[in-house]
Formats: sequence, structure tokens, C-alpha cells
Amino acid sequence: MVSTGSTAAPGDGSDFNRSREWVGTWAAAVTGAEPTGSARNGFNNQTVRMIVHVSVGGEKVRVRLSHVFGEATATIGHATVAKPNTATPELNDIDPATLRDLTFNGRQSTTMLRGQELLSDPVNLRVADLSDLVVTVYFPVPSGPVSWHATSQQNSFAGAGDLSTAATGAGFTTTRTCCWYALSGVDVLRHRPDGSIVVVGDSLGDANGSTLNANKRWPDLLAKRLVEARHGNDAPGVLNASLSGNRLNHEGPEPGAGGFPGFVQLGTNAGARLNEDVFPQTGVRTVLFDLGINDIWMTGDSADAIIDAIRKVGTQVKERGLRFIPATLGPFEGFAVTPGAPAGEWTPEKEATRNAVNQFLRTTHEFDGLIDFDAVLRDPAAPSKLRAEFDFGDHIHPNDAGNQAMADAIPLRLVS
Repeated sequence: MVSTGSTAAPGDGSDFNRSREWVGTWAAAVTGAEPTGSARNGFNNQTVRMIVHVSVGGEKVRVRLSHVFGEATATIGHATVAKPNTATPELNDIDPATLRDLTFNGRQSTTMLRGQELLSDPVNLRVADLSDLVVTVYFPVPSGPVSWHATSQQNSFAGAGDLSTAATGAGFTTTRTCCWYALSGVDVLRHRPDGSIVVVGDSLGDANGSTLNANKRWPDLLAKRLVEARHGNDAPGVLNASLSGNRLNHEGPEPGAGGFPGFVQLGTNAGARLNEDVFPQTGVRTVLFDLGINDIWMTGDSADAIIDAIRKVGTQVKERGLRFIPATLGPFEGFAVTPGAPAGEWTPEKEATRNAVNQFLRTTHEFDGLIDFDAVLRDPAAPSKLRAEFDFGDHIHPNDAGNQAMADAIPLRLVS
């Protein structure tokens, strides 16, 4: 991944040009493919169309594709970016006037070697704050397993042949209520940007309990607050590097309580993600960190183990000159992997661990601030439980109202 500063020519005397910089506006953490399924199968003479919701806008766009977890060379036959056609109800219809080809070092067709990432050439496309973009990628020959983000809370679309310039979504015969494939980031060229914020979280950051296709993830809602507070002038980008099920001290495939089998798509341990998901992000200045609850309910880690892992991540982040702001861990009594089944996901001992971690976070002075999600989400009458009005229904994931409350709980002075 590439971080780029000012694009101004030296000595051109223009304050406007000197203040134009690339900044990250959208991101997704990617993982390897599961042993079976769509990412494992990859694509063969197929096109995938994906929708992303940017945080801040700009006058130019560039797109990042990732094959970090690929297993063989993948060929990109044609890729495009466009704005959606808001005059139709179909999410995958695009506005033809905004369609732009994506090239890579001037080439429309290129390859991604195993473990490689690609950053497209900039394209002239003026993008508004808090708007959607449609990225379409055609794979002409078998790609092999592809890197992916499995919990997008956003539909993706696939179809046969090269549909990269198709104005309508009619040819996309497969709709999935998940998944961005090979797509890991979008940057914009912006006047007087204020860098970017990276959110490193789990399924709460992925907003598992939010409305599909509605962009009600709390990082999206934080971006909206920042844009409105700054009147859109110089708000920072918000990059969501959350991974559902991600843990501090364990790998995704490791099993957990309640018969939870573990999955590759949960990602590596959080510390191992920093070099890919955080440090190379364009313009990153602040890291918001909300991990640890999965280590408690899945694997029964001790408070000391969780605190030590958070401190290690904080040290690495601060050594890079970035701000590190952790969040307290929310309540989860009543949560079960299999709804209604008796299981050991929550126990009084695990609740004691959660409270001990939160107590440390509330009293330490090692970091650059604190977001107290626990105080927002817990039921005042039963602090080990999620507030009923914020409960998606599984007693751990907030609904749209809960995500809004989380975004509203973040002091903007900490992140702007």
C-alpha cells in the first residue's frame, strides 16, 4: 500500500496546489479464503460489482486492489469506477456519464502476483462527501482464491463475461448479501485534508446488527458527524479496518465457546494486522481500537492477557507517531452462538474479565484518550447486558440506533 503526500510542483507558488493531498476515504480489511465458498472459487470470465460508501470526497480517485491472500497470479482484465444511478432502484446500476476506466501504470489489463497489491492510476472523478462509488472488476481467466472482506453489510453482484462497463446491473445474475472481493481501499485527492482515522475493530465495527445496504456502521456515522461538524471542508477520512470475529491473541480458524468453529475470514491476531491494515493507509493519523471481547467470550482469555495485547498494539501505533485511542468493551450477557441454546459464551467469570479490562482502560494514562462504548451500550439496570433499545436481537450486536449512539459517544476533539 502506498501513502502519498502533496502533489504540488515545487515552487509553483500556489497555496491551493500545496494543500492538495491524497487521503484515504474508504478501506476494508481483507483475509484469506475459506476452504470452500465464493472467495475460494474465485472468478473465471466473470465480473464482480461492489459498492462502497466513502467518508470524504475529492476531485480525483484511485482504487486499491489486494491479492495479499491470493494463492496464484490473478489477471485483471478490466476495472472501472463510477457513481451509482440514483434514478433507479437497482443498487448496481451506474451513471454512465461518470464511468471511468481504471488503469495500472497506464495498462487496462494487468496481473496481481500472489501477495501483491495494486494501486490504480488517478482518475478525474469528483466525489462528494458521504457518497457511494461502484467499483467493477473483470477477471478474464481463473483467478484462483481471492482476498476478501466477508462481512460487508452491503450487497455485491457477480455475472458472466466482461460487465465492467455495463450501465445496468441486469447481467449480474448473482447477488450476495456480503463480501468485497480483492477491493481494499479508495483514496481521494482533496483540498486541505486532515488525514485519516483507521478503525480497528470486530463485528461491532463491521456493524453485524445494522441494516443491510444502509451504511449504518458506527464508523460511517462517525464520518458523517465529522463532515457535518467541519462543514465538509477538511474533515478526516474514516477507514474501517474492522473484521468480524477478530481477536487480539488468536487466529481466525481457532475454535471458541458454544461450538464456534472458527473461520479464516476472522483474520489474523490484531497485532499481525497492523502492517497491512493500519500503517500503510494513506494519510493515517489516528487509530481507534475496539478489540478484546472475542478473546473473552470465545477463548476465556484473562484480563492480563487482553490488557497486555492492547498495550503492545498501542506501543506499536504510538511508535509510528500516530494517536492511539482504545474503546471499552461492551456487554454481552445472553449472547449465544446458537440462539436459545445453553452455552458458555457469557459467564460471571468472563464478565469479571470484561470489567477488569474496562477498568484498566478507564484509569490508564498510556494512550491518547478513551471511547467508552460500554457506558453507552450497557443497560443501566443490568450493566452486563446490552440496552434493549440498542439490541439487534442477539444481545451483543447493536442495531442502527446502537451504532448511532456509539458514533455519538466519540468526542470529536479526540479524532479531529
